[in-house]
Amino acid sequence: MEITWLGHAAVKIKGSRTVYIDPFLTGNPAAAIAADKITEADIVIVTHCHGDHTGDAFALAQKTGATLVGIHEIAVDAQAEGITAEGMNIGGTVDVKGVKVHMVQALHSAEKGCAAGVVVEMDGKRLYHAGDTGLTYDMKIIGEFFHPDLSFIPIGDRYTMGIPSAAKAVEFVQTKRVIPIHYDTFPIVKASPEEFKRRVGSLAEVIILKPGESFTL
Repeated sequence: MEITWLGHAAVKIKGSRTVYIDPFLTGNPAAAIAADKITEADIVIVTHCHGDHTGDAFALAQKTGATLVGIHEIAVDAQAEGITAEGMNIGGTVDVKGVKVHMVQALHSAEKGCAAGVVVEMDGKRLYHAGDTGLTYDMKIIGEFFHPDLSFIPIGDRYTMGIPSAAKAVEFVQTKRVIPIHYDTFPIVKASPEEFKRRVGSLAEVIILKPGESFTL
C-alpha cells in the first residue's frame, strides 16, 4: 500500500483501491499535484465541510466516477450534483467497493453537519485520518477499538491540535506509525515536524514527508 501526502490534510492511499481524503489542491500553495492531473480514484472521503478539506472533492468524484463519502449533509449536496455518494455519521461504517470507512469523533466546527475523523480499512490495514480536531479523550477509544497501523495527525495549531496535544493524541491512539499533516500550508499554521517527532519519542514511528512524497505500508 502506497501512502502519499499531497499537502495540508490531503492524502492519497493506493492499494487495491485508490482513495483520496480531503483533496484540497486548487488554491493550496503546498499542493503536490494539480487536481486536473488526477485521472483515477475509487473513493473520495471528506472529513468536514470547510473549503480546505472539501477542496476538489466534488470535482474529482465527478471526473473519475469515484464514490464520495462524507457526513450526511455533504453527501446530500454531492448527490444533488449527480455524484454517487455515501452519507454517514459519527459511529457509522460504510463499505464502498470493498473498503470500509468508519466515521469517528473530531472536535472542530463545520459549516454543514459536523466534523469527523475516519478510519479507512483496506487490504488488512487500518489508517486513521483525524481530520481537523482538538485533543479529545475519545481518541483513546479509537486506539483501543481500531489499533491503527498508521495515523494522520494535524500539528499546525490554531485551528487544530498543536504539537504538544498532537503528541498526546499519538499516545491516546496507540498508533504504530504517524504522519503529521495540516501544517506549513500557510504561515498561520507553521509548525516543526521534527519537534513533533522529538515529543512523540518512542510512542510511534513518526514519518515526516514533504508534499508529494510517499511511504509504503
